[in-house]
This record gives sequence, structure tokens and C-alpha cells, in this order.
Amino acid sequence: MRRRTLRVLASLALALAAACGPVSAAHAQESVAPQLTPPPSQTIRPPGFRLNARQAIAVAQGTATARRAHSEFPSARPVAYLLGPGQWEIDFNGRHTAVAEVDVDGVTGHVMKTWSGWQASNYPARGHFGGLADSPWVWLPLCILFVAPFFDFRRPFRVLHLDLLVLLGFGVSHLFYTQGEILASVPLVYPVLAYLLGRMLWLGFRPRPRREALVPHARTALLVVGLAILVAFRIFVNVGAHHVTDIGYAGVVGADRIEHKQALYVDNSAHGDTYGPVNYLTYLPFELVFPTHGVWDDVPAAHATTIFLDLVCLAALFLLGVRMRAGPEGRRLGVALAFAWAGYPYTMYVLAGHGNDALVAAPLLLALLAFGRPATRGLMVGLGAAAKFVPLAAAPLLASPDGTRRGRPLIHYAAALAAATAVPILLYLPPGGLHVFWNATLGFQLGRVSPLSAWTLYPSIEWLRPVVIAGAALLAGATAFVPRRRTLPQVAALMAAILIAVELAAKHWFYFYVIWFAPFALLATFAMYRTDAGDDAAPVDELSELTLVAPRERLRVSGV
Repeated sequence: MRRRTLRVLASLALALAAACGPVSAAHAQESVAPQLTPPPSQTIRPPGFRLNARQAIAVAQGTATARRAHSEFPSARPVAYLLGPGQWEIDFNGRHTAVAEVDVDGVTGHVMKTWSGWQASNYPARGHFGGLADSPWVWLPLCILFVAPFFDFRRPFRVLHLDLLVLLGFGVSHLFYTQGEILASVPLVYPVLAYLLGRMLWLGFRPRPRREALVPHARTALLVVGLAILVAFRIFVNVGAHHVTDIGYAGVVGADRIEHKQALYVDNSAHGDTYGPVNYLTYLPFELVFPTHGVWDDVPAAHATTIFLDLVCLAALFLLGVRMRAGPEGRRLGVALAFAWAGYPYTMYVLAGHGNDALVAAPLLLALLAFGRPATRGLMVGLGAAAKFVPLAAAPLLASPDGTRRGRPLIHYAAALAAATAVPILLYLPPGGLHVFWNATLGFQLGRVSPLSAWTLYPSIEWLRPVVIAGAALLAGATAFVPRRRTLPQVAALMAAILIAVELAAKHWFYFYVIWFAPFALLATFAMYRTDAGDDAAPVDELSELTLVAPRERLRVSGV
């Protein structure tokens, strides 16, 4: 075990050192994310435009949005930016942020869109962020497919149906969000999160296995065919969404900077460097295959990275199902988990939006696959923490997932976790050291002000946030010790609960974050059901156990 741990740590250090190389000081102040482009002249028309910047500002000044902004903020001043081919963006800037925005067609002079309030300074607050994935013809069929294989008409009121419907319950909030109605969409998120938190805590501390078929009617072969069709469709939606979000673009730009030995963290206002270095290293192989051209175009490397991460999560869920149960029943559980992932609208939403949030779920799923390997488990958690930081909240739980607390495995786990987290960060520290790294990443994330949070929209409840933060920290720490003996489904449930608690305390929440906990909620929920019907159902003994086979050992992972 000790030699394996040393090999893992040495391989990690060598791989990262090879990718790092010297930092070019000449590029230390460049941005790693796109910014609005100011025009070279206020009076000369850019190529393809009929209006210059001054004329576009005059058009914007005549709108009701601009008059209202001047009335409420007399000091607001208009500034023109090139928004795209033939388009102007006129921002009316207050003391600290934009208070209004008017988009003007640079050819016809027509006003295209106007924004005010939070929507002027916060692009996600404008709604309809998911492109094709927001379309009803995509969303509604996915909702049906997500529930249909698991619906039992003979038991219409079983708990599984409620659990799946609640996971779809974010759609009520999302419907308002797509219309830009954040005053309605934001509060509607929290009842769903609260139910799921309570449900996951119940499954984590008081599991109740059920002698019911998880998939009561559909044959496994039918699920496999449906899964293949879903995967192909998801890739089509990802590739068809030509406009890559700033998250995907920043990931590719960061990978390009690593490739060219430039500083990764620059601590500027763009905040494209707000993630850990492993995030950008994940994009690096795909950026090498599909190099960026230095412009915000289709960015194929972002498409490829998001598809890869999605498939990793899908494959990990399948393998967990297969390894938890022997024979056909394990394959059926694995296919059911993979199908649920592929059919869940919010995994599609991240895929269509080219988000990187699968970098929270994927390392933790791989850590569960390494249930009996402390060093590998610590490596996965550490790499996740060095990518998106959030997986670190699950570190106490995964220190001893089966509840046995022996000294040597804990040391191996802690050493791998520390190395996998610290080595990438230290290798890519900017010239300003940890201070610049903190300001660019966690410092920015913890200090950001976003309207997509109840803590911002309702300042009167801010006093409650420290209580929620303390509760999340207490839960994360307590799972290192209780329950004293736990199974893999219980660990998955507790992991989902920890991630939900972290999201409840966040000052910025978005629908991408659903996939942080969704795979673990599915795993914990589905594992409670034993297949007792269907074409490949195996006979179930009342006292049989779910098992996960690991090299050299067989671990108890069921709560029956």
C-alpha cells in the first residue's frame, strides 16, 4: 500500500511539472477571459457599421431605460462597447456597476434590447441561459424520459416517484428564470433543496431498503437502446449550441495559457481564472487537439471537454451499479443509473451550457469507485478540490467511508489528498503568490454579489446565513464519525446532503449546481430498491447485502 501511494503521488507531481514549465512574466497581466471591446474611436465607424459610438450612445439616451437610469442615478454615464458584428452595447455605469444597458444595432440604429437593475450588471439574471436545453421540445421529453422507466402504475404513490419528481422540481423555478423573473425563480429553488437535504439525511442515517422493482416494466435491453439514443442526442445538443458560455471559453483560454507557459492567475476584473488549476489542465488535452484561435468562436475544445466530463460521470454511475450487485441485477442497476443521468434535464443543461460543474461530481464519483483504496480515494478528492474547491467539503466523509478508522489507511488518504490539492496550486502560483491566487479564485467567489441568491435578494435574512454555514460545516465534519458503520448508498446520500448544504449557504446559486449532488442522490435513492421483477431480475433474499468488490477485499456497502 505504501509503495502504491508513493507511486501515485510521484506520478501526479511529474505529470503536473511536465505541463507547467516556466511562467512568462511578459503575459502576467493579460486576461484569461474575454472582455467587452471599447471602440478605437468615438466618431469613426467600425467596419460594417453605419453608426459610430457617439451616434449609438445618442440612440441609447433616447430610451425609457436610459431616462429612468439617469433619474435614479444622476451620475450614471454611458459608455459604448463593441458587442459583436454590427452591434453596440451601451452601458450606463454607476459608481460601482452598470445600472442600465441598451443594445443598439450598429447598422439600422434600432434598439435591440434594454436591461436595468440586476439584469444590467449580471448576464445570468436575464434568463434563458441554456440555449437549446431551455427549449420546451428538449426539456419536456427529457422530464418524461427521466421518470417513465421507474414509474410503477401498480404503486403510483411510492416514494421513488416523489423523489424523481422533486429532482424535476427545479423546473418550476426555471420556468420563471427563463423569463428573467428572478424575484420568483430564486425563492422557488430553496424548498426543493430543503426537501432533498432532508431526504438525503434520512437515507444517510436511516436507510430503508425496499423490496420493489426499481425498473418495474422496461427490459434492460430497452434501457440500453434508450441510453444510446439519449447520449447521441445530448452530444448533438452540445455541438449544436454554438455559443459557448464564458465558463467554457475561460477554461480553454486557461489551457492555452498553460500550453504557452503563460501566467494562469492574473487577479483582474474579468475573473476567468476563478477556478483551480486542475480545471484548466482538464481542458488542456482537448485544447491541444482543437487549438483556440484567440477569439470567442465555436471553441470546439470547450465542447469536447464538457462531453468528456459528462461521459465520465455516466460511466462512473454505471460501474458503481455493476459493482454494487452481482450478475444481471448489477448490470440492470448500472444501466438504470446511467439512463437517469442521461435523461435528467439538468445534466443536459450543463452539457448544453458548456459548464465545468461535472468537475465536482466526476472526482467524487471516482472516489466512490475507489471505495477500498484510501490513496486513490484521496487523490480523486484532492484533484476535485484543486479544480472546483467544493469537493473538499466531502473530504471528512470519504476519509473512512466504510466506518473503519485505521491509522495507516487514514495517513495514505490524507497524504494523497494533501498532495493532489497542493501540488497543482503550488506549481501554478502566479508571481504574486498565494495572495494573488486567493484573490482571483476563492476570494472572488466568496465575495461576489449575485442576485441569484436569497441572501442577496433579501438582505433582512442575512443574519441566518452564518447559521447555515455553521450547519454545513458541522454536517461535513460529523460525517467523519457518524454513522459509525455506513454503506456505500449511505455515503452517497450523505455526500449529496453535504453538497446541498454548501449550496444553501452560497451567495450565488445557479441551475448548473444541481449536478453537484444529483448523481449521489440518484445512487442513494436507486440503491434502496431491489429488482424483483423483469426479464433479468435475480431472486432477492430478505437479508441479502449490496456488495462492492474492490481488489484484495470485499466491502459491505448495503444497509439491509
